[in-house]
Amino acid sequence: MNGSDISKADSASGPARRRSDATRTAILDAARERFAADGYERTTIRAIAKDAGIDPSMVMRYYGNKEGLFAAAVSVDLRLPDLTALPRADVGHALVTHFLTLWEENEQLTALLRVGATHQAGAERMRGVFRDQLLPVASAVCPDPEQVPARAALCATQLLGLALTRYVLRLPPTVALHREEITAWLAPTVQRYLTAPHP
Repeated sequence: MNGSDISKADSASGPARRRSDATRTAILDAARERFAADGYERTTIRAIAKDAGIDPSMVMRYYGNKEGLFAAAVSVDLRLPDLTALPRADVGHALVTHFLTLWEENEQLTALLRVGATHQAGAERMRGVFRDQLLPVASAVCPDPEQVPARAALCATQLLGLALTRYVLRLPPTVALHREEITAWLAPTVQRYLTAPHP
C-alpha cells in the first residue's frame, strides 16, 4: 500500500471512528444515569440502549455485558487533596468539604453507592476506591501506621453514611442541612478519626 492509499484509508476510517466514539459516549452517559437512578439490578441493557438511541446489540458489542458496562461507566477518581500540604488541624474540614463537592457534582458516585450496597460488582469497585485512594490519604496524617486501615474505614463510615442518607435515600432532615452545617458536624469527627490519639 503506497502513501496515497494509506491516507485514503485513514480518511475513510475517520468518520467511522468518530461515530464509534460518539456511540460509546452516548452509551456511557446513558448507563451512568440509569445506574444512578435505578441501581444495578433494575438497570437493563435494553433501557440503556433506548436512552442512548441505539440498538441493544451495540451495547453488547462494545461492553460485552452489564457488568462490563458498569465497570466502564463508573470509574471513580476522588481527586483527594494532599493533606500533608494543610495544617494538621484542618484535614477533617478539608475532606468533608471535598466529599460534599464530589457527591454534588458527580453522579457516578451516586451510582456506585447504589450498586455497591446491593451488588458484588459495585461493592468490589468501592473496596478498590477505598484501598487505592482513601488509604494513602489517611496514611499521610495518621499518627500510627498500624491504625491507618481502621481510621480510614471509620472516615468512610461517616462520609458514605452521609452520602447514602443525603443523595440516595434522600432523608428529608439530611437533605435539608446546609453544607456549612454538615461540615460543622462532620469535620471534627473525621478529624478525630484521622489524627487523635488511640482511645
